[in-house]
Amino acid sequence: MKAAICYAPQKPLEIADVDQQGPQAGEVRVRVKATGVCHSDWHVINGDWTLPLPMVLGHEGAGIVEEAGPGVTNVKPGDHIIFSFRPQCGRCLYCSTGRPVLCDGHKSARWGMLDGTQRLRRHGQEIYQLARLGTFAERVVCPAEMAIPIRTEMPWPQAALLGCAVPTGVGAVTRAANVEMGASVLVVGCGGVGLNVIQGARLAGARLILACDLLDNKLQFAKEFGATHTLNGKHDNVVERARELTEGRGVDYAFDAIGGEATTLQIIDAIRPGGTAVIVGMAAMNVRAPITPYAMALHEKTLKGTVYGSVRPILDFPRLAELYLDGRLKLDQLVSRTYPLDQINEGFEALRRGEVARGVVVF
Repeated sequence: MKAAICYAPQKPLEIADVDQQGPQAGEVRVRVKATGVCHSDWHVINGDWTLPLPMVLGHEGAGIVEEAGPGVTNVKPGDHIIFSFRPQCGRCLYCSTGRPVLCDGHKSARWGMLDGTQRLRRHGQEIYQLARLGTFAERVVCPAEMAIPIRTEMPWPQAALLGCAVPTGVGAVTRAANVEMGASVLVVGCGGVGLNVIQGARLAGARLILACDLLDNKLQFAKEFGATHTLNGKHDNVVERARELTEGRGVDYAFDAIGGEATTLQIIDAIRPGGTAVIVGMAAMNVRAPITPYAMALHEKTLKGTVYGSVRPILDFPRLAELYLDGRLKLDQLVSRTYPLDQINEGFEALRRGEVARGVVVF
């Protein structure tokens, strides 16, 4: 079985044959049909996130269940599924209170199976799997609870994007921030996640959706996904413009879809008194942002984070698929390029240069 392996940061992924053990109790084997080229994987490749290596990367994907281990009841061979990169034990505090992406019911490391063992080896060496998945491979063995069944009508590249970029962006608006109809919204960063924050705001009925990026091609994407106004951060003052468009107050909600010191401070400054700023993009582990507690308290501003859009994958993934099939969710426009697995490094180069909304590896 072929997989794309990260052996060291700052090095291209290596396409190689690996040995895969079959699914054990509570696990499934899935034939991967499509997987997205995501910035989170790039964080591992360029060394922003320090994880144990070697590792098969990839966490945004979809495929067909080929085999189910003992005790699996939620899916069966032949089912079409989207991978959830967060497990859901169904028993812990967070699962019990409707916040399954924060599940802490499993104590094993997040780059192996729930029992702490590995399913991949090459030349006898264990290979880790990013987020217990590692979708940059022809097949994945993973915990069955991370396989969410969907309708068979979903095309594979679009289905794959429902595993990360789409729920992270849409959910940031609809689950984490609960943006209401008629609200004003700023989105900083118009990559795959930011575009889905924009269309989440559109679905929520926001009246003003201000999109900011440094690349004009990304701003054009933003208009297609529902932005009412666009700004190029290279030469536009984003905070001033946000206030000009809101009678001097600032926007109701601002989302940082990049993750960084400057962008975090920018969204705080851009919201009105009583407004909410949401960090969506995942920053490098060592990034810090110096906020001003006095101003936060004086203006009753809220700064919050969201992981995976605070979604409930079992409920939300099928609903997002329904929205796409009903013509209400833009996914076709997200798939800028597709690649075979052996061109995955080209996909990351295109991502790094900002040339795509989303690249997808297809099998």
